[in-house]
Order: sequence, then C-alpha cells, then structure tokens
Amino acid sequence: MAERPENRIFGKRAQQHVVILASGDKIRHMTIRPWMAAVTFCFAGMFTVGYLAATSYLVLRDDLIGATMARQARMQHDYEDRISALRAQVDRVTSRQLLDQQVVEEKVEKLMQQQLALSERHGKLDALLNRAEDSGIEGADGVPLPGEKPVVDGRRADAAGAIDAVMGIAPRKTTGLAYASTGESVADRADRLFSKVTLSLKDLEHEQLDRIQSLTAGASETADAIQTILRRTGFEVAENAPPENDSDSAIGGPFVEPMSATNAFEESINDLDFALERLDSARRTARKLPFGNPLPGSSITSRFGNRTDPFLGRLALHAGIDFRASSGTQIRSTGAGTVLVAGRTGGYGNMVEIDHGGGVTTRYAHLSQVLVKPGDHVEINDPVGLSGTTGRSTGPHLHYEVRRNGKAIDPMRFLTAGMKLTTYMD
Repeated sequence: MAERPENRIFGKRAQQHVVILASGDKIRHMTIRPWMAAVTFCFAGMFTVGYLAATSYLVLRDDLIGATMARQARMQHDYEDRISALRAQVDRVTSRQLLDQQVVEEKVEKLMQQQLALSERHGKLDALLNRAEDSGIEGADGVPLPGEKPVVDGRRADAAGAIDAVMGIAPRKTTGLAYASTGESVADRADRLFSKVTLSLKDLEHEQLDRIQSLTAGASETADAIQTILRRTGFEVAENAPPENDSDSAIGGPFVEPMSATNAFEESINDLDFALERLDSARRTARKLPFGNPLPGSSITSRFGNRTDPFLGRLALHAGIDFRASSGTQIRSTGAGTVLVAGRTGGYGNMVEIDHGGGVTTRYAHLSQVLVKPGDHVEINDPVGLSGTTGRSTGPHLHYEVRRNGKAIDPMRFLTAGMKLTTYMD
C-alpha cells in the first residue's frame, strides 16, 4: 500500500516522534502529534503558574492580612478621632449654650429687679406728682413715671422686650436687631441688648431725679416765699402741721423712728415729700388768715389809724378801714373761719365777726343785711352780708377790721400780703 505523502518543510519530510511502549510480548507505539505537544505544554505551564501562585499566596498571606488589618485599624482610629472631635465640638456648643443661658438668666433677673424697684416707686412717686401738680408746681406734669417704659431699637426697654429680642422674636418696627446675620452669640446679643436697656432705665431714673429735684426746689421756693410774707405780717408757719378739723386729712398712729433713705432716689422722694408738706402747711396757714379782700375793686375812703371823729370832731382811733360801697353790695369773707357774732352790735350796727384761729378775728360792720349766723363755718370769699349804713355811720360803706388777741391791727398789712400771696396760692 502506497504511503501518503508526508508533510514537508521546505521540501524536506518532517520527522514524526513515535513513542514505543513494550510490555512483555506486547509492543505498542504512539505517534506524538504537534498539537498534542502543544496541549501538554499548556497544561504544564498552567500547573506551574498555579503552583507558583498558590505558593506565593501561602507565603504572602500573613503579610497581606496584616496590612489589611492595619489599614482597617487606621481607618477605625481616624473615625474614632473624628467622632471624638465632633463630640468635643458638641460639648463645647452645649457648654456655651448653657453659659449663654446662665448669662441671659442673670441679666434678666437683674433687669427684673431694676424694673421691680421702679414699679415699687411708682405708687409714692405718682401720689407726690399728683400733689405737686395740684399745688401748681411747674414741671410736675412732665416727669416720666416708672410705668412708662422707654423704647430701645423698636422694643420696650423692659424684661419682656429684652427676652423677646434675645429669643429672636422680631419687633414690630426693627431698626437694628438683625442679629442672625451678624453671627454673634446669644450671650453677646443679650449683653448688648441688656446694656442698652439698662442705660435706658438709668437715663429714665436720672430724668426722674432731675425733675423731682426741680419740683423740690420749686416747692421749697414757694413755701419760703409764703413763709416770708406771713412772717412780715407777724405770723409764723408751723412746719408740717396737720390741718385742723379736717376729717378728710385725719391721720395718726404710734410713733416709729423714720426710715433712712437707701439710695439717692429715695432721698429725693423724701425731700420732695417734705417740701410739699412745707408748702401745704404754709398755704393752709395762709388760707386760714384773712388775706382776702372783702370788696374787690372798691376804693378805700378811710384808713387805719388816728383821724378826726366824724361825729365828735376830735381825734380818735379808726380801728379799721372803710370801703366805698353802695347799699346792698355783697360782702365776702377774707379768710376761712367760724362765725362768732352775726347781728346788731352797738356802733357797728349789723356786724359779722369771724374767728380765723390763732387769736385772729375779722369784723364786717354797718351791714344792711347779715347772711350768716353764729357757729357757721365760712371759707374765703363766702358771702357774709350786704353793705349798708347801720350803726354809727355817715353813709353806705363797709367798715372792715382785723384783730389779733382782741387788739386792732392795720388791715392793709393783710391786704398787701394777700396781693403778694396770690401768685403762690393755687
């Protein structure tokens, strides 16, 4: 049988590799093909690479595991450091908030105490200001009261307004309280706001002190002026004497040593109270004395002193002054007092005599009609009778006398003093 043509390389026949296996009488042979050699070589290479890789893994495994664990430990440490930093930051913020809250609470407490002190002054100050206003002291109606809260940056200058600002509650009219955009802390915000509120309250207190001192000076000057006029007339004013027979002003109680003033404001209040008491005492004394005019606008026809008697034609004492008045003209009391005599009295004709206290009396003589009766209480300018010409009189007129302890004194002293007192009496 003819053989197949063999592979030729460059015209030569390629030699094939034959493997012969002999076992006893049996002989086997196997031809190794090129592809079989290639497959065998590939398997051998793969086995070798796998063996080397497994060996390398077993050798380097501990190092790889150690490196991985070290990297994980570093990552965990970094995370723990970050968590610790965040926790410390949270603690700092919490501590700052607690400190801020404590600062705010302390300032609110201080502001509340200031506001409470101003409120406690309100009652007495309000009463004194009403007294000063009723007494006609200038400036009494312009004193700010503790209840009148000033305004700071569109907010009330009190504890409530300050708390609203610190908590971020917007005022109705904001003029500079946009704290959120400035980045300042609550404590800084509270300190700045409470400083403004405290300064505003201090300004209010200083303004009150200035006004109270001004009122005290005005009341003292008025009281001094009235006392000077009374002293020149021959009367002294009892300091802080209570009104007589005045049930509306009835006062009393056991004697207790006075409280000492604890601050300038209390001292100024006491000074104003004392000055108003002096003024009230001086005015009460002046109202009881006959400083009025029994016939305003009427001319005087005969003055106090020695004169020629119209009936006897010789020198005699005229114990009063005569006012020109037509019959029926209304005669008014020159001061408050109690009627002692009301009727016919010798040469006085129809006469009214009024007791003003302190030994001072006034007489209104030659009346055509008496309008009061003994025991009546009259106030200044109350009508007591009508002018006439009864008694020892040459014609219609009013004979007016002022007596002290029964002795006649010149009524002109009282009339002149009364004109000066007009500007000081309410």
